[in-house]
Amino acid sequence: MRAHPISPVTEPTQYRAIGVVRGTYVPADPEQPTRGRLITEDGAEIDAVVLGRLLTLMRRHLDLALPHLWVVCPRSREEEQLHLQMVGVWEPSTLSQPSDEDAPAEPGCDDLPEGDDYFSVRGELIFTRPETGDLVVKVRQKPRADGNRPTPFKLQLRGEVPLEHLRHFVSLDLRRQGQLLVLENLEVIGPVAQRGNRGGKARRTGGERGGRSGESAPSASAATPAGATRPRGHGAAVSRPAR
Repeated sequence: MRAHPISPVTEPTQYRAIGVVRGTYVPADPEQPTRGRLITEDGAEIDAVVLGRLLTLMRRHLDLALPHLWVVCPRSREEEQLHLQMVGVWEPSTLSQPSDEDAPAEPGCDDLPEGDDYFSVRGELIFTRPETGDLVVKVRQKPRADGNRPTPFKLQLRGEVPLEHLRHFVSLDLRRQGQLLVLENLEVIGPVAQRGNRGGKARRTGGERGGRSGESAPSASAATPAGATRPRGHGAAVSRPAR
């Protein structure tokens, strides 16, 4: 069984946007539970969708009346409104391997060292305004099995990042606060190679505004009841863009 729901980074410039949120999932329609809200312990109601085999895992093994620690991929859609793509659940105490059913769960095995509401986002910093705490990171996704490349998406985050790091690949540790993802730690990996400028015009030095995220989901798969689902890579953050 994996020791952590978020897999380790394998490449210096590996893109990802992923995190964990503890809460109770309430489907919008009990007959079609793929869309609904995640109600967190601090009272936030976050729009969410269920992806992959997590739906089967939920139906067979989880009591949706209780809160769980969900593995999620964040998206930014509306100002100060977080959207979550639910790809897994971390609960070794109840989702153990069949061979371990008679073994007692270790105390605190469902807890993570980073704590609840932790997010890891890695991508290109395309906008930052330190005086207001607004920043936007572009995250690219792996090509699909058919060779198609999903559209990169932009995450609106909160945190003070100097302008000198614009157009650099960054690794961010964030914490969910209500509907926002707030920066706790920043690591600057290096500059991102840029394509040729259109029409010979120089790029703006002040960044660019963050747009709404793409609709394509990241590559992820849910594991069998072995403690957690197994999403590939990591996933993202939210905050309002500068006006």
